[in-house]
Amino acid sequence: MKFWNMGKKKDKQSAKQPELTALEKRLAVKVAQEAYEENEPVGPKTMKEAQAIIDDLNDRLVRQAADLENFRKRSQREKDEARQFANQGLLEKLLPVLDNFEMALAAAEKADPAIRDGVQMIYDRLLSVLKESGVEPVDAEGETFDPNLHEAISQQHTDEAPEGTVLQQVQRGYKLNDRLVRPARVIVAAAPITEAEPTEN
Repeated sequence: MKFWNMGKKKDKQSAKQPELTALEKRLAVKVAQEAYEENEPVGPKTMKEAQAIIDDLNDRLVRQAADLENFRKRSQREKDEARQFANQGLLEKLLPVLDNFEMALAAAEKADPAIRDGVQMIYDRLLSVLKESGVEPVDAEGETFDPNLHEAISQQHTDEAPEGTVLQQVQRGYKLNDRLVRPARVIVAAAPITEAEPTEN
């Protein structure tokens, strides 16, 4: 009899246990809801606001992607330019040597042909090597004066050439991969001076 009562008591305790568990769950849910409402994060209230945020983020992403692409292109362009013009310093040091060759050839008109031909051969070979590296001479004589390529050191009044024509090239210019390293120094034609007609008193 005693054992039966103990079993019955255990059954009553087991029957009450699910009710307590359900109550605890309801209380836990209520506490969680109240805590969420008190600490609800600030966010979009409508679909329109949410879409506006998405559009703004998308615009930022597009701009950042464009900035990154521009940076890559600029970096590549700078690398290409550095590679193309890496020899500019060396060329600038060689220009006086080229000038001396030209003066020597001009002065050797009446010299021994063998000597002149030898100097001409060396000069031509040097120009060929420079051309392979992207160097081009700027020959201005007979051309229309171009301030982007020529440096006028004087003007000469004449009626033998149109005004603005390069009459004489004093010093040759040079370009490296289409970049001007030294302008050609030239004398430019100016309009002829006309004598004023005497005025009648």
